Amino acid sequence: MRKRRVILLGSTGSIGASAIKVAETMPDRMEIVGMAAKRSAAKLAETANRLKPVAVCLVDPTSLEELRSALDYEPIVFTGEEGLTELSTLAGADLVLVAIVGTAGLRPALAAIDCGKDLAIASKEILVMAGEIVMAHARGKGVLVLPVDSEHNAIFQCLEGKRSEQIENLILTASGGPFRQLPAAQLNNVTKTDALQHPTWKMGRKITVDSATLFNKGLEMIEARWLFNVPMNKVQVVIHPQSIVHSMVEFVDGSILAQLSHSDMCFPIQYAVTWPERVPHSLRPLRLAEVSKLEFEEPRYDVFPALNLARKAGESGGVLPAVLNAANEEAVQAFLDDQIPFPEIWRLVHSAIEHHTNLARPCLDDIIRADGEAREFVRSALRTL
Repeated sequence: MRKRRVILLGSTGSIGASAIKVAETMPDRMEIVGMAAKRSAAKLAETANRLKPVAVCLVDPTSLEELRSALDYEPIVFTGEEGLTELSTLAGADLVLVAIVGTAGLRPALAAIDCGKDLAIASKEILVMAGEIVMAHARGKGVLVLPVDSEHNAIFQCLEGKRSEQIENLILTASGGPFRQLPAAQLNNVTKTDALQHPTWKMGRKITVDSATLFNKGLEMIEARWLFNVPMNKVQVVIHPQSIVHSMVEFVDGSILAQLSHSDMCFPIQYAVTWPERVPHSLRPLRLAEVSKLEFEEPRYDVFPALNLARKAGESGGVLPAVLNAANEEAVQAFLDDQIPFPEIWRLVHSAIEHHTNLARPCLDDIIRADGEAREFVRSALRTL
């Protein structure tokens, strides 16, 4: 029986809370030895006092004294972006679970790979921005990259023991978000309160808006392309409002395999930690008779252009996926700040992609630079509105 010693980046978010729940329910399989949060000092201290990790990191140094005074033991304390990278290389840990929203997890993830640690990725931005670099680096170091997103974890499970040439399509499922059936003409009037009402999952504000625009699924398309080493034309999306089928794989013989469970992030986290084994759990079992029906429908590509924008960026490669991701982050924040109407998110991202000159086979510095340029492009556009 293998026990994973885990560093958890993003311990105070929804994924972090699920990871902590998994660790507490199966201590013989998972021990959290390092924890990081951006600025939630009190919440980080409360969890650290309970789990007693060897080290903690608070990225925002302004709350460092609050953290120290709230700790009832003396772990190693890191701070800042540099501290996040130091935590990721902590001796004795063998798995780094990256659950940081945005781009902040990229350098810590690469540092963890350098140290021979496996990655469990819940932060899709890492592979969207630098999938080719990260996956090549992992192969070179002989480490695993295990998906924690429910959709990619589902595909990972369906692909076990299968060869890549047997894959016809990877089929990502999407709930469709709160505006799945809303007439296009009404989207200009939706509010952030409307957009934050996800029908299935309880998540942070940014990813919830991404689910409403379908950019979340677009980012997952690019992530799947790199995780499973398939071309973009083999990555498809289907709307599935019940969020019971987490994703599917269609094989060349016409067969489709799917992974089903209730919508609970503890399922994919537990599987990533215990893989290649399956172990008993205390989570609510799925009873298909109680579900009653499973529905599937084609996305409204003309109404939700995020999927086409993501496909274009993914097929072009280079720095365009980073541009798409960065422009979307800035546009979503502007929407949450009541600066722009909902459909302007798509328009700003489209403009950023069209404006940017692509660069084939970029290095990490090129990607970071493109990220910054895309953000400035959107901020400049916002100033003219």
